[in-house]
Amino acid sequence: MRRLIVLLTAILWPAWLAAAPAPVLLLTLNGAIGPASADYVHRGIEHARAQGAQLVVLQLDTPGGLDSSMRAIIKDILAAPMPVAAFVAPGGARAASAGTYILYASHIAAMAPATNLGAATPVQIGGGEQKEAPVKKPAAESSSASGKTGEAGEGAGLASAHTRKAVNDAAAYIRALAQMRGRNADWAERAVREAVSLSSAEALQAKVIDVVAADVPQLLQKLDGRRVKVAGAEQVLATAGVAATAFEPDWRTRFLSVITDPSMAYILVLLGIYAIVFEFSNPGMVFPGVVGAICVLIALYAFQMLPVNYAGLALILLGIAFMVAEVFVPAFGSLGIGGLIAFVIGSVILFDSDVPGYGVPLALIAGFAAASAAFLMFVLGAVLKARRRPVVSGREELVGAQGEVLDDFEGEGWARVHSETWRVRAANPLKAGQRVRVAAIDGLVLDVVPKTSEGD
Repeated sequence: MRRLIVLLTAILWPAWLAAAPAPVLLLTLNGAIGPASADYVHRGIEHARAQGAQLVVLQLDTPGGLDSSMRAIIKDILAAPMPVAAFVAPGGARAASAGTYILYASHIAAMAPATNLGAATPVQIGGGEQKEAPVKKPAAESSSASGKTGEAGEGAGLASAHTRKAVNDAAAYIRALAQMRGRNADWAERAVREAVSLSSAEALQAKVIDVVAADVPQLLQKLDGRRVKVAGAEQVLATAGVAATAFEPDWRTRFLSVITDPSMAYILVLLGIYAIVFEFSNPGMVFPGVVGAICVLIALYAFQMLPVNYAGLALILLGIAFMVAEVFVPAFGSLGIGGLIAFVIGSVILFDSDVPGYGVPLALIAGFAAASAAFLMFVLGAVLKARRRPVVSGREELVGAQGEVLDDFEGEGWARVHSETWRVRAANPLKAGQRVRVAAIDGLVLDVVPKTSEGD
């Protein structure tokens, strides 16, 4: 009987494996879309490919993010060998800006109740306020304007040209995604040009999304039996009763998420610079220099992935250089104050605060500025206090110092002054052990006189 069971198991096992539905992988994106998000999605889709997953569910809750990271995610979705379902969840979540593009690029678009999407107008990266594109006026009307007005109009036209190009490019991009997936392309273009938004129910009615589901299990129930076209071939989903397997970010993705946070990158670069300055001012300590170099290199790695204004970084470096120079150059505070102003301005414009989730909090900038100012005041106070102290070394301090004669002599002999042996000269004979006082210095010879009393 046992042999029969083993034989039947061996025969039926491949059939059971074939009948079991393929797994479903769940990826979760919360917060701003950035380099770490793109790395996470790329690794998740590669893992789903290796596991033979039939579907990847990309759960979204994002205010938007970087254009480069968004496009990297969309490229991975378009190249995926299995369908990707973008799911805006849980209730109260949103897929704004970059999230809307990702939703349109996915094979299946779904939302939970009480969620919204839209507001996909591109934000100008690198600073500056976007302005509405001016309406082109007839030539006659333009020629009747004054020269000054014409110059202003020309400047406004140049300023708005970049905005128009960015908006037109984004509108064409999302329209192409909508046409590829068979979704509402007109509303997608409005989301870019007019920054409109929709709730989940409105999005379903407007054919922007395919499904409304309360959670992932209900979404998989509703997607069961759906036919999806992937890479030119049609696939049928068998997701009823399948539990989605969550894909957790690995250490590399978590590390990337930490260092590409603008606040953390800002802290790293400042700590690194201060540590290197401390190493140069105290040669031989080694540890501050090692830590500072590592922090600066990690910060630079993060900066090349972030929307950094390098003029702001240059101002920060200039400000720190001025504050350090204040310690060595008697500028009476002008270098320090100017350096502090440059430091604050550079910190404010270092990152483009218009990109959602990619600005440095003003409180953090104020904290570092206050710490730098306190350090500057401490150093200046120490310098002023040191200038008021009596001289403790050098030629000036040696005159008036007391010493002890080492051997009996007449004319010239040897004495110990400040624990050092000096050639001394005296007008009167002196005996060993006699206390003397330095009256003058002649090259490397000290002129001494006998110490006559304790007060002398």
